Amino acid sequence: MEYEYMEKLYLELASLEDRGITIWLEGERSNPKDVASQLCVHEERTYMRDYIFDEGVLTEIHFDKVNKESSE
Repeated sequence: MEYEYMEKLYLELASLEDRGITIWLEGERSNPKDVASQLCVHEERTYMRDYIFDEGVLTEIHFDKVNKESSE
């Protein structure tokens, strides 16, 4: 199951990159392989997608780690 998710995510991001959309991970320019691997290897972490548009056109997608705070 994990491999299927990683493959689907990689294909999705590769398609976006082929369209000229840049991919960022934690503030650093990245690539589909590294992002898919990072998100699958560290399943205990949560990443938020942030879509960046310029005049209505998607230009960047950012993946940023979300810190979960306990509700104690």
